[in-house]
Amino acid sequence: MNDIRDRTSWRESTDIETAVSDVRSAGQKLDDPDDLDRLVERFGDRKYVLIGEASHGTSEFYRWRSRLTARLIQEQEFSFVAVEGDWTDCYEANRYVKDLPGSPETSREVLETFDRWPNWMWANWEVLEFLDWLAVHNQLLDEDDRIGFFGLDVYSLFESLEAVVDYLEDVDPDAAAEAREAYRCFEPYGEDAQEYAQALRMVPETCEDEVIDTLTQLQAAAPAYDHGRDDYFNAEQNALVAKNAEQYYREMARGNTDSWNVRDRHMVETLERLQSHHGSDSKGIIWAHNTHVGDARATDMEQRGRLNIGQLVRQHEGRSETALIGMGTYRGTVIAAESWNAPMEEMTVPPAQDGSYEHVFDRAGGHDQFLVTDDLDDDAALGQPRGNRAIGVVYHPDRESGTYVPTVLPDRYDAFIHLDETSALHPLAQHADRTHVPDLYPWGL
Repeated sequence: MNDIRDRTSWRESTDIETAVSDVRSAGQKLDDPDDLDRLVERFGDRKYVLIGEASHGTSEFYRWRSRLTARLIQEQEFSFVAVEGDWTDCYEANRYVKDLPGSPETSREVLETFDRWPNWMWANWEVLEFLDWLAVHNQLLDEDDRIGFFGLDVYSLFESLEAVVDYLEDVDPDAAAEAREAYRCFEPYGEDAQEYAQALRMVPETCEDEVIDTLTQLQAAAPAYDHGRDDYFNAEQNALVAKNAEQYYREMARGNTDSWNVRDRHMVETLERLQSHHGSDSKGIIWAHNTHVGDARATDMEQRGRLNIGQLVRQHEGRSETALIGMGTYRGTVIAAESWNAPMEEMTVPPAQDGSYEHVFDRAGGHDQFLVTDDLDDDAALGQPRGNRAIGVVYHPDRESGTYVPTVLPDRYDAFIHLDETSALHPLAQHADRTHVPDLYPWGL
């Protein structure tokens, strides 16, 4: 892979015209879902297809991601969707799309339970429409073949603790009592993981042993339990989330940059568990931010000691078994917030900075298009390090210079989707009904 020197060196790149020519030669238009044919055919045989996004608040990213996902499921027999969301919340969505006994009656009912900030990331009309599409699609399948929707993330510490105890109450009341006693270690923190992290800065007494012991005991006792396979898998995953979440918050409290790596390693561990649970021939689709999807080694993240999902799955499975697809935009609007836990806002995304990849794609036609990076020559100017915009849930449009990740695009992604002008996501809390919400179904425009 090409070297990334530092966070500002990409601005020295001056060969814009040749890079623009690269895009014009290799790029393909993206006007309607049929234009996705090349991506579906090119990557449909991969074990994992990771679909990224440059923000968690852009409608078109969600909509094109849904369209591509729907086609991969319909035409290439993918087995599950795993997303950058909490396991506990997403498992309710999984129960809904599979129509499991006692599942929520509507997708809106599911999404309105997503209350962890930034809740707009999942509680929006775009995700609602995809879940409804998936529920309808699953009605055509046998129960064991239905496509699941799962969360990969590590934040749901207390929710997962509660879920483990609830499961054990049904199958092993004595073990439930032991788990509840072990988890009492967390009681002083009022079911607030941030409080736990803050407390560790003052008193370095952790609950690490308690969560490890509970997971180990659950795994050891499982063969004796009279339970459904999926119910046990859910309980074991919650115990794993609790263990890894405790480690994540512990590392965060120490100001250790490894907290990022704990999180991404957990997401890959969860992905591998899902693949194993669905069978050796199963295939998964992953939704996450570009910073998790694009190979970290093709950015400056490696220099800062960070890895990510895209890097790990490439290393574990090989490039022939994985597809890393990024998405970006030149200008538009986005849902974000001014600070952590602040109210969401619709913000303007200014035109991308000169020399960035987004600027190059805009110069190459000013329209939506995608590029499969294998189509580029080895010496393509598009392979020079450039900035790749990454908008977080906290965003300040007036500080744009800090939002670009130095990137070697052909090394970071197997394909890149450029959407020239994009619009803000449609959160349920902001749009109470469909009156002003466009057609968002995977097959619509």
